[in-house]
Amino acid sequence: MRYHKKFDLLTSRLAVLLGLILILNFSLVLQSQERLKFEDYFLDKAMRINFYLVGEAKEEEIIIDSIYQEDFWPGSQTNLTNPFNYGRYFIKVYEVASNKLIYATGFDCIFGEYKTTTPAINGIKKVFQRAVHLPWPRRPVRVVFEARDKQNLLRPLATATIDPEDYHHLKESPQSGDYIFEVVKNGPPAEKVDLAFLAEGYTAEDKDKFVNDVKKFASYLFEIEPYRSNQEKFNIYGIFRVSAESGVDEPRQKGYKNTALKASFNALDLDRYLLTEEGFLIREIAAQVPYDSLVILVNSKRYGGGGIYNDYCITTVDHQASKSVFLHEFGHSFAGLADEYYTSDVSYNEFYPAGVEPVEPNITALLDPENIKWKELLSPGIKIPTEYGKEEVEKLQAEMRANLQEMRKAIEEAKKKSLKEPEIKKLQAKFQEKNKAIQAKIQAVRAKYKDLEDKVGAFEGAGYSSKGLYRPQIYCIMISSPKMEFCQVCQRAIQQMIDYFSR
Repeated sequence: MRYHKKFDLLTSRLAVLLGLILILNFSLVLQSQERLKFEDYFLDKAMRINFYLVGEAKEEEIIIDSIYQEDFWPGSQTNLTNPFNYGRYFIKVYEVASNKLIYATGFDCIFGEYKTTTPAINGIKKVFQRAVHLPWPRRPVRVVFEARDKQNLLRPLATATIDPEDYHHLKESPQSGDYIFEVVKNGPPAEKVDLAFLAEGYTAEDKDKFVNDVKKFASYLFEIEPYRSNQEKFNIYGIFRVSAESGVDEPRQKGYKNTALKASFNALDLDRYLLTEEGFLIREIAAQVPYDSLVILVNSKRYGGGGIYNDYCITTVDHQASKSVFLHEFGHSFAGLADEYYTSDVSYNEFYPAGVEPVEPNITALLDPENIKWKELLSPGIKIPTEYGKEEVEKLQAEMRANLQEMRKAIEEAKKKSLKEPEIKKLQAKFQEKNKAIQAKIQAVRAKYKDLEDKVGAFEGAGYSSKGLYRPQIYCIMISSPKMEFCQVCQRAIQQMIDYFSR
């Protein structure tokens, strides 16, 4: 026993050491970028490139629509070439004269998801708006858009040479009469995470409600780690644009509303998925404040939301689960986190191709178990992959679903035979008793692995796949969390993104 304690202590110290090494390496990456002096290559203004992504599953094309100059660059002036490998797309900016890479960032787009849907696979083309932000260059630059292939390798998709002195660039004032307010101001935009909340589905009478909703959702963020420990690194703004009607489009329910951002449920034909395709308009409104990340609050009581990496997070505000939806979806949009759930219906086909390591920091295909991407955070002595009773629980859950289906069928038959209500209730109770027994078995299985709940390992089931993809911990906001917490791996990824923007 004494030997095992020493071994665990040594393993724990090694894990801490490896973690420190990772943090040091990340810090060195950021420090190396400081050699690229912002003022040598950029003005303290922003360039917004509006473009269209057009295509279907096999082919895609980028068409630049317009280029805008904005009054200030809110992003970091030291971290210019993104150290993260997140996003299905990348934009890289090279100075023409020197061919030097002077800016880079990864991003996602709704089109990247659409490509994996059945309509796209059947060759139906669609067009999506997107806009990207970069600091305004002093001299001509070559902008290269890249997209990932099925091996997750970045390939050039489009190239454009942009002269900052071109008179075609638009320099219109973004002022529009919107109500703009500060919630938190902790310092200069270039040194903080600038978070802007936009209103959707709020009428003129809902102005005070929106202000209170922004404050409420900002407080949700700072209730949990690592945001709680980094509150002083955030600036928070609200932008209120009036909608003609309250609410949001609900196509399956035949409900349509005239709203500012034209958000809608049933995105990609998934009823609960809430998005807006007004990519240009979102950025036009947001340009009135400094922003690194955007949240759209939707004035609705329905359950739903969405999050697109380095684009925006959207959530309804008045459902009992709105807090957890917001925290989950902001994990996507701000930190590039993947969904860790695997049992819900989605519209995607092979979103994560088999045998290819995902780029997101919190799921893995476990192609190299000895060098799992969160190796330095693994709990001492944990087995990889980590058994946690998944197959036993899934078998019992399938039995429960079959029992419920049988109950519904039996009740329908009873009603056809005109059985009286007491007899139907007695029949229903019989099935419910069986379900209670199955639920007890599920709890018993989970109890056997309770000591694993706070451990970091490799738990199968993630990224919409029951098999072949693994997550770091049993519970996390990116799957579900009884404690409303991010797992350790997600916390690390969020912390790194906060440091990236606020350094």
